[in-house]
Formats: sequence, C-alpha cells, structure tokens
Amino acid sequence: MTARIIAIANQKGGVGKTTTAVNLAAALARTPKRVLLVDLDPQGNATMGSGIDKRELRASSTDVLLEEMHAHSAIVKTPEDFDLLPGNIDLTAAEIELMDEEGREQRLKRALEPLRGDYDFIIVDCPPALSLLTLNALTAADSILVPMQCEYYALEGLSALLQTIDALKQRLNPALEIEGVLRTMFDVRNNLANAVSAELTTHFGDKVFRTIVPRNVRLAEAPSHGQSIIGYDKASRGSVAYLGLAGEVLRRQREREQAARVPKQEQKETAA
Repeated sequence: MTARIIAIANQKGGVGKTTTAVNLAAALARTPKRVLLVDLDPQGNATMGSGIDKRELRASSTDVLLEEMHAHSAIVKTPEDFDLLPGNIDLTAAEIELMDEEGREQRLKRALEPLRGDYDFIIVDCPPALSLLTLNALTAADSILVPMQCEYYALEGLSALLQTIDALKQRLNPALEIEGVLRTMFDVRNNLANAVSAELTTHFGDKVFRTIVPRNVRLAEAPSHGQSIIGYDKASRGSVAYLGLAGEVLRRQREREQAARVPKQEQKETAA
C-alpha cells in the first residue's frame, strides 16, 4: 500500500489551509495512520503549529527541493505522532533558485516518491498563491483538498482554481483528482454563508465534504501553543470537526481501494 498524497490548496489566503493541513494530519495520526505533513509555505506556519520551531531547523523542505538532501534526512517527528518535512522563509529563495531549472515542477514529486511506502497519507500545505511551490505540490499530489469560506467571492475563486487544475492536469499531472471541498470558519447564523454552502452542494455534490469546520476560538488558539486542535482541546467543536473530516477521508480512500480491487477480480475471473 502506497501513500495517498493530498495537497491542501486554494489561491485565496485566509481560508484555513494550514489549519486544515495540521489538524487533518493530527486527526489521521490518531486513527492511527502513518502520516507525513509537508510544509511548502515560506511562512512556516504548519511547522510552528506542529510544535517545531521554524527558526531552529537543521534541514527543511528547501534542502529537499534543491536536491541537496534526501527527504528522509530532513523529516522530523512531531509531538503528535505524525512526521513533518518542515518549512520556513528559505522556501522563497528556493523558489527563485529553481525558476530556470529544467523539470522544476517535478522536484517535490521526485523527493516524495521514495517515501510513499513509508506512509498511508502525505499531506502538503501549499502557499496562498499559484506559485512554483504550489505547482510542485499539485504535480506530486494524487488529489487536492480545497478549504474555503462560504462568502461572496468564494465561488468565483473556486471556479478559477478548478480552471487551474484542468490546465495543470493537461500539462503536468493527468491523474490529479479533487479530494473534496471543505467549508471552513462557518457561522450557521450567517444567511450568506448558508446560501453559499447550499450553492456549493448543488454545484459539486458529493465532492463537498459533509464535515463543516465552525468558527471556533479554541481552534484559533491551538497554533500559538504549537499544537493541533486535537492535542490542545479534543472535546472542542473544532476538534470534533477535524476528526470527522479524517473519517471522511478514510472512507473515501476505502471506497477507492475497493473500486480498484473489483476490476482486478474481474480480470482474474475472465482469465480463468
């Protein structure tokens, strides 16, 4: 069984990408699954939110992208039982350095390929722009999970992202799928949020996760303690939501595996 690589991406900032990356990694690790979180955002927030100081890294995802080090050597263990390929501001310099390199979009894919057998899931936290770093994540990924707020401009941003995914599939990664759309920072008292949520479900059907991540103070506090919400306050609404999301991701993975087994079984029966 090889790892499923899920990129957490949205061109819009402030929609809960890093929160989702860290908390999904922590929730899957509790199930328990073998999980690697890759921080590809120069802000290094996923690294700090996982309890690792981005200012004291001896190695990072930058070294891996520049092919100065194997990913195995740069990975650190987090206090919450998932592994982390950490990131920091050096990623900005790495992106500039890679600009003129041939096959620059394939760097992360090449780095993660040898690790697939070691994990069940590899989660990649992307920066909030369609940069070379994000392209590396989407080229390496099996699927993309899109966190989004249910607000006025969200659907427009999602349409732009879907067009980008289509273009990328044609050029770099034909197998890329949409893992799902996750509604984040949701306030049930907000009529607009409810209207956008309903429209999302109409347009994208079962691609929209049933899990809805609420606006939650505990969820906002957790990163400042270097913890996921599951480690910080397991009983909070935010924690319950991300544990629910992990359950949905696992269920979809089981369904994919079962669907893949059926044709193989049919082939054996035909051969017999």
